[in-house]
Amino acid sequence: QLQACGGGLVQAGGSLRLSCAASGRTSSSYAMGWFRQAPGKEREFVASISGSGFSTFYADSVKGRFTISRDNAKNAVILQMDSLKPEDTSIYYCAASSHTTIPTTRSRNFDYWGPGTLVTVSS
Repeated sequence: QLQACGGGLVQAGGSLRLSCAASGRTSSSYAMGWFRQAPGKEREFVASISGSGFSTFYADSVKGRFTISRDNAKNAVILQMDSLKPEDTSIYYCAASSHTTIPTTRSRNFDYWGPGTLVTVSS
């Protein structure tokens, strides 16, 4: 089970920090990630991190602005979002894999999904 928090309303250029705590059948040994879905658009990959936390991968649209990290002691993943743009407005979903240890962009590699948290960036 995944539960994300930290969404909200922010002005362009501002920052938000999303966190996602995993419990139950999830394991800190496997990859975790963030995806997002804007109204009328398909879900897209944002960032992922390996089970160890040493490897990360980002979508080109957020590279240099977003940072993904994890706290394995708490079985949690964090997404620090800086220099936010109006086009970052979306529902953000955290995800956890039960079989992949390396960062991955494919949603099918993630087995557990959180309910989503809304991020709104005003211009």
